[in-house]
Amino acid sequence: MLALFILIIVVWPLFRLTLEAIFPQGQLSFEPLLQAVHSPSTWRATTNSLITSFFGMLFALALGTSLAFLVALTNIRFKLLLVFCFMLPMMIPPQITALSWIQVFGPSSALLKALSLAPPLGSPNPVYSVEAIIILLGVQHAPLAFLVLRAAFRQIPRELIEAARMSGAKGHRIAFSIVLPLLTPALTAAASLTFVSALGNFGIPAMLGIPESYYVLPTLIYRRLTSFGPSIISDVAILAVLIGIIGLAVVLLQIWVNKRIESRLMSKPGAPLHIPLKKLRLPIEIAMWLVIFLILVLPLTALLATSLVPAYGVALTAQTATIDNFVEVIFRQSATLRAFTNSGLLAFMTATALAIIAIPLGYFLIWQKSRLARLLATLAEMPYALPGVVLSIAIILVFLKPIPLVNISIYGTLTIILVAYLARFLALALKPVIAGYQQLDPKLDEAAQLAGAGLARRLTQIATPLLGPVAAAGGILVFMTALNELTVSALLWSAGNETLGTLVYNLDDGGYTVLSSSLAVITVLLILVIMLLAQLLSRWLPAGVLPWQLK
Repeated sequence: MLALFILIIVVWPLFRLTLEAIFPQGQLSFEPLLQAVHSPSTWRATTNSLITSFFGMLFALALGTSLAFLVALTNIRFKLLLVFCFMLPMMIPPQITALSWIQVFGPSSALLKALSLAPPLGSPNPVYSVEAIIILLGVQHAPLAFLVLRAAFRQIPRELIEAARMSGAKGHRIAFSIVLPLLTPALTAAASLTFVSALGNFGIPAMLGIPESYYVLPTLIYRRLTSFGPSIISDVAILAVLIGIIGLAVVLLQIWVNKRIESRLMSKPGAPLHIPLKKLRLPIEIAMWLVIFLILVLPLTALLATSLVPAYGVALTAQTATIDNFVEVIFRQSATLRAFTNSGLLAFMTATALAIIAIPLGYFLIWQKSRLARLLATLAEMPYALPGVVLSIAIILVFLKPIPLVNISIYGTLTIILVAYLARFLALALKPVIAGYQQLDPKLDEAAQLAGAGLARRLTQIATPLLGPVAAAGGILVFMTALNELTVSALLWSAGNETLGTLVYNLDDGGYTVLSSSLAVITVLLILVIMLLAQLLSRWLPAGVLPWQLK
C-alpha cells in the first residue's frame, strides 16, 4: 500500500512530466523543445534563475554559517531565542517576506512616512531589483544552511584542535587544514540545498521581479500558464524539466565534490569544540541581534504599519491608524474566510495523513531495514528536493483529464492541491520519524514478534505510542509549511479554491496592498502561535525534532 501510494503521487507524475517533454500530446515531436531552445525568454529566465539562485545561496551560506558557528561552538547567550527568531523567516511564506520588504522602502512606506524618512514621491522602490531578490532569497533560506552546518560544527572534535595548537599551528592553519575539510560535506550539502530551494522559489521573484519584467524560470512558467492556460502545457513541461535538470545537476555536483574530498574522522568524536568569546561576546551578540532586527523585526514592523493605514501611501499617525483593514479581510471579504478554510483544511489533512503514513514507512525503513522501504524513502525525497513548480506541472499533466476507470476529474479542485501537498511534504514528515526510530531499540519489536504479535499489532501498540509525539511534531512542521504554501498552489488553484498564499499574492497583485498586508500580518501571527505551541510541547519530544530546538 505504501509503494502504491508513492507510485501514484510521486513516480507517476514525474514520469508523466518527463514523457510529455519527449512525447508532447503522445507523439514524438521536437517542436516544443526547439521553440524553448530558440526562445530568448527561455535563456533569459534561465540566466536570471542561475544568477539569483547562486548569489542567494552565497548570502544564505554567509548568514547560516555565521550563526551555526556561534550557536554550536561559542558561549553567546539566549541561544534558543536567537535561533527561534532566525528560523522564523523560513516559516513565513516567501510572498509575505517580499511584501514586508516592499513596505520598508519607497515613497509610499507607511513606516518611513511615520518617521518622516520617506523619499520624495516618484522615487523608485529599491526592493524591485535583482539585488533585493538575491538578498531575500538568502534570508529565506539561510535557516536551511544553519540547520545543516550546526550539526557539522558539533562534530568537530576538541582533541584535534588542541593537538594542532600543541604542535604550533596558528588559527588560519587550523581553519584551513582541519576545520574546513571536516565541514566540506556539510558545506556542499548546505550549498546544494539552498541553491535548489532558491531555484524553485516563486513568491519572492514573483513579488519583486514581475513588476519589473524580471522573470526567472518559475515565474516564466506561471506567466505562460496564466496567459494561455492548459493548452500550453507541453511547452511549459520543457521549462519544468529544465528546472529539474539544473537542480539534479547541482545535487550530482555535491555528490562528486564529497567523493573527491576525504573528510572522515578516524574515530568517533569526543567532547565538542568550545570557543569562549570573552570580551568579544557582547559585540558579537549585539551584531547578531542587529541582524535579527534587520531581517525580521524591521520588515514585519513595516508590514504592520501598512496594515494599519486607511490607504497605501498614507503616513501612520494616531489620527490615521485604523483596524478597518483587518475587519475588512476577516469579516467582509468572503475570499478570506474561504482561503483560511481551504488552507486550514488542506494543511490539516496533509499533516494528519503524512504523520500516519510516516510511522509504518519509518518502521520498514529503520527497524526492518527493507530495501523497498529505502527505495520508497528515496523517491519520497524527490518532490521535496525538486522546485515546487516542477511538481505542479507534473501533477497537472496527470490529473488534467479525468482519472481512468473511475472517470472523476480533480483538476480545478482542492483535491489536486491536496495530492500535490502529500507528494511535496512526505519527506518533511518522514525525517523526524526516522530520527525517532533511530533513537529506539528495535529489540522492542523483536520481543513482541517472538511473543506472537502480528505486524498490525506491533505497529499500533509499540511503534505508534512511542513514535506518536515525533510524528505529531513532523505533522506540525508540515502544517505550518502547507498553511501558507504558494510555489505549488500558484499553478493549481482556481476560483473558489484559493489558499492563503495565493490570496495574499493576488490581493497585492490587484493593487489591494493594505488588505494584503493585513492578511499577511494575521498569517504571521498564526505561524508564530503555532511555533510557540510546538515549543511548549518540545519537552515531550526527542531532541532536535523541532528545527529551532537546541540539541
